[in-house]
Amino acid sequence: MALYLSALALSHFRSHKSARLALDARPVAIHGPNGAGKTNLIEAVSLLSPGRGLRRAAAQDMARRPEALGWKITAVLHVHHQVHEVAIWSADGSARQVRIDDKATSQLALGRIARVLWLVPAMDRLWIEGAEGRRRFLDRVTMSFLPAHAEAVLTYEKAMRERNRLLRDQVSDAHWYLALERQMAEAGAEIHANRQHALALITGAQMQAATAFPTAELELTRTGGAMPETAGDLREALAESRFRDRAAGRTLVGPHRADLYGVYAAKGVPAADCSTGEQKALLVSLILANARALARDFGAPPILLLDEVAAHLDASRRAALYEEICALGAQAWMTGTEPDLFAELGARAQHVEVVESGGLSRIIRENE
Repeated sequence: MALYLSALALSHFRSHKSARLALDARPVAIHGPNGAGKTNLIEAVSLLSPGRGLRRAAAQDMARRPEALGWKITAVLHVHHQVHEVAIWSADGSARQVRIDDKATSQLALGRIARVLWLVPAMDRLWIEGAEGRRRFLDRVTMSFLPAHAEAVLTYEKAMRERNRLLRDQVSDAHWYLALERQMAEAGAEIHANRQHALALITGAQMQAATAFPTAELELTRTGGAMPETAGDLREALAESRFRDRAAGRTLVGPHRADLYGVYAAKGVPAADCSTGEQKALLVSLILANARALARDFGAPPILLLDEVAAHLDASRRAALYEEICALGAQAWMTGTEPDLFAELGARAQHVEVVESGGLSRIIRENE
C-alpha cells in the first residue's frame, strides 16, 4: 500500500507565484540556495494535514507579496487504492478553505485520508525549549495515529478558555464551573489516553527495528505531581483547584500541563543534556519510529517532510536515513542546499532544484 502525491500545484503561495510538479511515489530531493523557496514548497505539502502547517502561520501570512491576492494549493493524493483531488486556499486573508474530491469539508477531514509528518530546524530545540513545544510535538504524533485527537484538544482548549475567563473575573459560584469542568474532564481524559497510546506505539516501533539512530526512552510527566488520568479524577482535581486557580488567574491542572521527557537510552542521559548532534539523531529516530508505526497502523507509510535534514548528521547517518526512508517506501520530501547531500539516493529519488530571482521562486526538475 502507498501514500504519495502525484501532482502538486501552487498559486501565489509564499515566494511561488505559480509552480507545478508531476511526481511518482519515490522520495523527493529538493536542493537550492538558502532563501530560494525550498521550505515554502514543503510547507505547502504540510497543509495537506490538519492544523496550520509546519510554520504554524496564519492564512494571510502565506500569500505571496506584494500581490496579496490570496493563495491556492491543489494536489492529487494517492491513498491505498484511492485517488483524491485536494484543494486548499485562502482568499484575501480569510480562513483556509478545503475541498476533497470537489466537496467542501473541514481541515480535520484531511487527517482521515492522509498522514503527514515533518521535521524542521525549529524542532532541533525540542528538548531544551519549554514544555509547550514538546506537547505540540506529541499531539501531532498522536493525531497521526488518532485524527479524532484534534477534536478532543479543541474541545478541551475551548472549555479551558471559558473557565480561565471565570477565574480571571474571580467568579466563585460553583455552578458556573460545573459544565465547563465536565467538558474539560471528559476531553482531558481522552487526550491523556490518546497520548499514552501514541507513546506506546512509538516505543514499540523503536524497539522492533534495527537502526543507525539512537533509541529514546519517553515518558509523559507533569510538573507538580501525578496527572489525573480518568475523567472522574480530573473533574475532582479541577473542582479542588478552583481557589488556587482563581489566585493564579488560570487553570493549573490538566493535560495542558503535561510534558514529554526523553532519555538517550544507550547512555542513560536526558535528551536535554545531549549534544546538538545527539538531539538531532534522537529526533530523526522518533520521526522514523512514528513512520514505521504508521505504516503498520494506517497500512501505508506517511508522507515525510524533512527540512534541511542533513544538518548535524554525518555522512554515515545521512546514508542510513536514506536507506530507512527507501525501505519504508515513504515519499519523503527533503531539502538541502547542495545536490551532493542527496547523492547517495541516486535514481531512488526524484531530484528537484529551486532557484530564486527577484523574489520569485522557480522549480527545475532534473534533466530539464
